[in-house]
Amino acid sequence: MNRFRRTKWIALLCAGAMLFTLAGCSGESRPADTQPESSLTEESQPAAPEPVSVSFVSVGDNLIHSSIYRQANARAGGGENYDFTAAYANVADRIAQPDVATINQETVMSGTDAPSSYPLFNSPQALGDQMIDLGFDVFNLANNHMLDMGADGLDTTLQYWNSKTQVVHTGAYRNPEEFYQVESNTVNGLKIGYVGATSYTNGLSLPEGSSLTYILTSEEDLLQAKIEAAREVCDLVVVNIHWGNEYATEPTQEQRELAQKMLNWGADVILGHHPHVLQTIEYLPKYDGEQGLVIYSLGNFISAQDQGMRMIGGMLNYTLTKHYDTNTVTVDNVSFEPVITHYDASFSNIRLYLYSQYSNDLALSHGVRSNTSAFSMEYIDQVVSAVIPEQFWTPAASDQAAA
Repeated sequence: MNRFRRTKWIALLCAGAMLFTLAGCSGESRPADTQPESSLTEESQPAAPEPVSVSFVSVGDNLIHSSIYRQANARAGGGENYDFTAAYANVADRIAQPDVATINQETVMSGTDAPSSYPLFNSPQALGDQMIDLGFDVFNLANNHMLDMGADGLDTTLQYWNSKTQVVHTGAYRNPEEFYQVESNTVNGLKIGYVGATSYTNGLSLPEGSSLTYILTSEEDLLQAKIEAAREVCDLVVVNIHWGNEYATEPTQEQRELAQKMLNWGADVILGHHPHVLQTIEYLPKYDGEQGLVIYSLGNFISAQDQGMRMIGGMLNYTLTKHYDTNTVTVDNVSFEPVITHYDASFSNIRLYLYSQYSNDLALSHGVRSNTSAFSMEYIDQVVSAVIPEQFWTPAASDQAAA
């Protein structure tokens, strides 16, 4: 995006946030039956509302290789029909439990192109329908594969998501009007804002003059404006960010620096994607003096990759609470559980298991063992324990959760 265009979109973003504020959508809301503060004496001012909480679950890359969509096609009887439910059945109850479930949708869903796999992904739109049925409320679309089907593919993908008004999508926009609107939903009376950005798009770009856009992490002024616009009109702000080095379990210094900037700009939680393996979780100070939560990579949610570490993703549970008396947001009840993508020989029968559902017998039968012969429950424990701090996950805690 050239400098002139970026400046114009920042101005639009600020104008949109101002309109929301003037309309009374600010996160500084108060109960409808109270009077403006200036008209109240000190003695008659009402007590601040009680804190309000929203529970979340977040997962990583929904990376739909051909083995996944072909088995879904076979289960639905072929033709243009797809049934993905068997792949996700084991985790369905956990997705449905919290107030909000978020996912990084790694593949576009162009309705005009045939399904395809690496290196240029496209998934059938039936996938999106079934992810919504599964219970996901928020879909991040900002990732390195978002232009795999070109501008037309992204456009038809966004047309699809725009038709699904019961959920929120973030990270890609058809025009400036969509861009300057804050992506949000309201849960338990709290307005939650969402922002999505990506580090790159695999060398692909939009044609000159396209009204489509997205935010690159290198466009920090644009990313800052988008987060601050969400902060201005929302009670809670969650950022999905596609960054880091593929297959690296250690965040880069650039990731760490950008995470702190985003928390300073107004984020409460940062959900990292792209490396296809897990990266660490930590608390960092944020804009309101409280601690924000960062997971640098949730890894793959589902995929048909061929290395053991890429079979181990994560499900992050957390609660965001708005405290009206101090006008702060806290992140509490943080827990992490590994999610294992399992398949049989030759990438057949791909399905997900929570760590608490998995067993050593299953691990020893995993098709990935042809490339990762050590794949076992001990291997999974070692991989996760080396990356995820004990305060967020221990094998014993996950076993107890299953009891």
